This record gives sequence, C-alpha cells and structure tokens, in this order.
Amino acid sequence: MDIAIIGAGINGLCIGWELAKAGHGVTIYERDTVVAHTSSASSKLLHGGLRYLENGEFRLVAEALQERQAWFHRAPTLAKPLRLTLPIYRHSRRGRPLIALGLWLYDRLARSRQTPNHTWLSAAEVVAQLPELQPQGLRGAFQFWDGQMDDRQLGHWVAEQTRQAGATLLERTPVAAVSPDGRLRLTDGAEMHYDQVINAAGPWARHLLRTSAIDSRHDLDLVRGSHLVLNRPCRDACILEVPDDQRIFFVLPWQQGTLVGTTEVREDHPPGAAPTPPQPSAAEIDYLLRAYNHYFTQPAGHQDIRTTFAGLRPLVKSAADPSRATREYVLERHGQLTTVFGGKWTTACALARKVRQQVEKATPVALPVSTKGTTGGPEPTPRHANAR
Repeated sequence: MDIAIIGAGINGLCIGWELAKAGHGVTIYERDTVVAHTSSASSKLLHGGLRYLENGEFRLVAEALQERQAWFHRAPTLAKPLRLTLPIYRHSRRGRPLIALGLWLYDRLARSRQTPNHTWLSAAEVVAQLPELQPQGLRGAFQFWDGQMDDRQLGHWVAEQTRQAGATLLERTPVAAVSPDGRLRLTDGAEMHYDQVINAAGPWARHLLRTSAIDSRHDLDLVRGSHLVLNRPCRDACILEVPDDQRIFFVLPWQQGTLVGTTEVREDHPPGAAPTPPQPSAAEIDYLLRAYNHYFTQPAGHQDIRTTFAGLRPLVKSAADPSRATREYVLERHGQLTTVFGGKWTTACALARKVRQQVEKATPVALPVSTKGTTGGPEPTPRHANAR
C-alpha cells in the first residue's frame, strides 16, 4: 500500500519505520522538522511508569517496561539503564509498604535480566550515598531501575532507520486537511491520494480532524510539562514527592547539570485554534525550585538555572485532574484514515505495531515474499507486494 503519515514525532517515525519494513510505500509529512516539539521536550526517561500503577494501568506499565528493554537493545549507545533513588520521609504521603508493593510489581512486570530488582537503603546508607539530600525526617530509600535517553538524538536515529527502511520524510510540509477516503491537502493547495492515511500529529491530531470536518469519539487533554536544568552536577537520579501534593517529580543527571521536572498544567486554546509550542511559566519555574529546595541542602535559585523547556503532552481526555489522566493510547478509524490519540515515547514501537496490524487488516495484501527485517528495529514482519 501507499501510506501517508502526518507527524514526524516519535510516534509518526516509529509507525513509518514499521510500515516501511513491512514493504509499504511510506511518506511522512511534518509541518516543522523531525522531533522538533513534544518528542524532544520530554523528561529524557524511558520508563514503565511506576506511578501509573496507582491508576491501575497495569497493561500499559507491562508494555512500557518491555519496550524500555527493547530500546536498550535497539540503540545501546543512546538508551541506557538508569538507577533511581526514591527516598521515604516521615512526611511522605506514600509509606514504605505501599512503595515496596509497587516496586515488587514493577520488577515482576519488567521480567528483565538487564536491570536488577529494587533494593532498600537505610537512612544512614542514603546519606552516605547522597550527602546533598536533606537528612531530617529521612527513613530510608528504595533504589530501582528505569532508563534514560537523549530524546532528540534518539529521535533522529529513529528517523534515519525510517529512511533506510525506504520511507520518505518531508519536513516543513504542513498538511491542511485529511479525509476518510485517503485524500490529504497541503497548505499550498496540493492534493494527494493514498491507500491509507495515519494522523499521528500528536497535540495537533485533534485539531487536524476538526479543520477537516471529521467528528471524533475521542478528545485530547493538552498538558504542559515544564522542566529546568540547573548548573550543578547531579550525583544520583531521584524520584520525589512534591511537598504537600500527591504528584511526583524527577531530579536527574543531564548534560553535566541537573534536570528538574516535570509539571502538569492543562493548556487551554481558543475553540478552533491550533496548539502552539509551550513555554514554562514563571509559576512553574518557582514550583520546581521550591520542590527541589525542599529536599536538597544546597538550595537553587533563578541564578542557577541554565535553561528551561516545556513540552505539550497529548493525553487522551479521561480525568478532571491531568495527573490522573490515562497514559494509554487510542486508535480511531474513519474509513482509510487512522488517528492516533495519546502515546508515550517508551511505547512508540508497540503503538507502531498495532497501527500496522490495523492498517493491514483493513486492506487485503498479497502473500509475503520475504521475511527479512531491519536489525535492531521493530519486530520483523512479512514484506508485502503493492496491493493498491
């Protein structure tokens, strides 16, 4: 089939990679440049989502943990295991038994031999290992493993794999409208027709449906996640509770500095307006500094900030509180058009496999003539003759 994909964020790229490997003709349209927005403004983590267990998202956590390991295998120089320390204080809202249960389940769902199971450190052991951590009220800490990556570099690596698999990437080529019969129109007025169209525009996916006069059963919650990078070294990665809040935040080593994030602030846009790339607000920067200074003996101020950045997360609308919104993804089909709602960096290749299965189920294809796959990419799939 000839397939168009709208959006060259990590989901669109992985979908293109998967479909091109399967022998389909793939053209990816990107209004800006590859991974220019949401996909390069993440918390730089490849993780299962420990806190998603509180929302009962066990399927997603299990999938994300398997995909985390797959990224380590695909791109070992760009995706690496990362040990995180989770301190427990006297004032912590989540006590040791609850966290121990969650981490036990996290280890079981991971089924990984690449990363050790979680461990418990006494307060004295924590202070010896992280002397900069506030010792008052400290009862000890759990240590467990997830992964870290450079989202921009890894995204460009995926883009190169996608090109090598045979896909065409068209940057600075915005799409104005799509239709259920496989047509798309560019902003310059040019029109094309494809066997299938995949709307993987991330935060802009729902807006594209609206401007195309296509009703949808799902909607997106656009949530801003802001981060700051401090000009100070970070000895160990930490996951911490925001004081007087149920939320958690990360303190991570990043480019010889310390990354602190993230926030979750709903972005409201005028009806019919396209989302715009976000910027951290002054209130969010102060929020992150207060949270950091609550736990570290050397307080940070605005003068210590090297840079700030924010990303716009396209969450499936499911809860009044953005922090409780599901991180699951949804595929919605309108004829020859498939729209992706939601999706995480870690699970982008798993999402791509589901998109391929749905697309190939919708259109008859020829018998496979080859089963050769691309080394290190999504799982090898039969190569099909053009079936248009």
